[in-house]
Amino acid sequence: MSTTTIRIEDELKARVAAAAEHTGKTAHAFMLDAIAQTVEQVELDDEFHRIADKRWARILATGKTVPWDKAKNYLEARARGERVRKPAARKLGS
Repeated sequence: MSTTTIRIEDELKARVAAAAEHTGKTAHAFMLDAIAQTVEQVELDDEFHRIADKRWARILATGKTVPWDKAKNYLEARARGERVRKPAARKLGS
């Protein structure tokens, strides 16, 4: 494990100390958790954008999409726990 030194404003340092105490953690553990959460969020965002770009490229290549009303009905039914068939993609304007 390596050591990294950071410089933070006194006000932020005090806020970190107070927040860490509130959560029952040391300031060190609190900052490690904050860094880990931020890194994980960036990784999740990157994966989300990768998937979105792939799906957008497929739409552009095929011209097929699912109309919003059909997608919404499908998602609402799934949220209610119903087993429903996915709506079929179709060419735009069809």
